[in-house]
Amino acid sequence: MLRAVLYLFVLLSCGLIASCQQVEDSDHLAADKTYASEVTLDGEDVFFDSICNQYHWMDNYDQEESVLNLIKPPAGYSRLIDSACTFGNWLRYLPLSKDNSVYLYSGEQKGNQNAQFKVINIDVGTKDLQQCADAVMRLRAEYLYSTSQSNKIHFNYTNGVNISYSKWSSGSYPYLKSNKVVWGASSSNNKTYSSFRKYMDNIFMYAGTASLSKEMIAVEFDKIKIGDVLIKGGFPGHAVIVLDVAINFETKEKCFLLAQSYMPAQNIHILKNPRNNDNSPWYFVKDYVDYIETPEWDFTTTQLKRFKE
Repeated sequence: MLRAVLYLFVLLSCGLIASCQQVEDSDHLAADKTYASEVTLDGEDVFFDSICNQYHWMDNYDQEESVLNLIKPPAGYSRLIDSACTFGNWLRYLPLSKDNSVYLYSGEQKGNQNAQFKVINIDVGTKDLQQCADAVMRLRAEYLYSTSQSNKIHFNYTNGVNISYSKWSSGSYPYLKSNKVVWGASSSNNKTYSSFRKYMDNIFMYAGTASLSKEMIAVEFDKIKIGDVLIKGGFPGHAVIVLDVAINFETKEKCFLLAQSYMPAQNIHILKNPRNNDNSPWYFVKDYVDYIETPEWDFTTTQLKRFKE
């Protein structure tokens, strides 16, 4: 009865979609359960909103096949409560593939099949475009697109020029003229999902770790949140995204999941923890002072960044 009253309160005061404010840290983990819908998993309250949690590249989405429902936190740890419409909650419900092999854009299997714990069920495209930073930008943009925040979708080319999806979807197309980016009319650019994917492919071609790292803000490692990114900008560079975070409420210690694409373009996959086989794929903040070892790249703890919006 109480939950029904709370649910009605949300609908009346906030509209069908909740306020989408994200819980910042464990000190703010009030049991705020006023979400659009709720399921329970192993005694934990887990929230799924069919409006916010949309994955447009799929025809038949099943929340039971998601990161949240198939990868449990380590013993003694619990997932941080997150509002229904946040980037973090959206990432937690990413669908996992039944095939645990990583495939390249060409359809061939990746040579190294030892880095992944699970594979995200999302297309990689048919060109060598959706690599490391591209996968991060794809997930961020898909979230904004699915939650009717398309006006916030924008990324910089490597030369610093900002390319907004709003301008693209209004019927414009960016191209080079005298070594400058200018916008011309395009009858094929619109608000459809297929046009959105073409926009993302365009971003993948002209953006990367160097540009994305400059768009993000630095975060202290112990403040790690879902949706943060470990990123080394450069040529070469690399980026992996924090896909989930859990906490031990007694010790206040955090652990997290990491996901990546790589070169050549390949399926986005959740990384194993090469330093902790017993608790893999979870990484533990307390284990890292300077360097974070992942199966195919090492980062420093100072390379954690966050999207500004």
